[in-house]
Amino acid sequence: MTTDQHARPLGTPRHHHDEIGSTNDEARRLGADGAPHGTTVTATAQTAGRGRQGRPWVAPPGQALTVSVVLRDLPSPAMLPLAVAVAVAETVGAEARIKWPNDVVLADDHGPLRKIAGILCEGRPSEGWAVAGIGLNVALDLDAVPDEIAARAATMGRDPSEIDAVLAELLERLATAIALPDATLLEAWSARDVLRGGTISWVRPGGGAGGTGVAQGVDERGRLLVRTDAGVEALDAGEVHLERR
Repeated sequence: MTTDQHARPLGTPRHHHDEIGSTNDEARRLGADGAPHGTTVTATAQTAGRGRQGRPWVAPPGQALTVSVVLRDLPSPAMLPLAVAVAVAETVGAEARIKWPNDVVLADDHGPLRKIAGILCEGRPSEGWAVAGIGLNVALDLDAVPDEIAARAATMGRDPSEIDAVLAELLERLATAIALPDATLLEAWSARDVLRGGTISWVRPGGGAGGTGVAQGVDERGRLLVRTDAGVEALDAGEVHLERR
């Protein structure tokens, strides 16, 4: 990456679509075609938005920030999901917490975790690029979504006209987060870790044994550390699915 590419702010160039299948799919296409670091894809509406393990991600048009950013030559590719989560949580505010591996949530003592953002990082590390995909409920009208979604969703409560301002703040925070030393990033992530110290259960969608244990934070590869009766196990986000809490 050249010095000029390092200096280019995230969000340049920006490709905005009134409607698209998936911003991540488009950003991956651009990345494979050589799009520069910072190339950003946004959309007012997605028709095939998706989260981790292919699960759908749905938001009414114009109420959520849907954005995917092409990133090149990252110093620590394995840490990208943590950096994105920190940037999103800081954009949401002090009350935001991070739920490994890819959610930003609001939590209270009397109800379920309420998801305000989802993250999907993809790419080709061997070719030096990745895509950070984010769906953030900036102006979600909870009365306009199905009850089962409203019960577990949260919103920033902003006006739809503020989505671009939120995008600008998020991209600035993301640029800072991906440049942090690993130890500093882990500290920032851990300060918002909503699972640490709690009992979790997981399954392996592709087969293999699941388990239950107490979350102990994450390691330098972004794996969730869980203390079980057999010792500490490191869970990879691509191999497990946490059961709903």
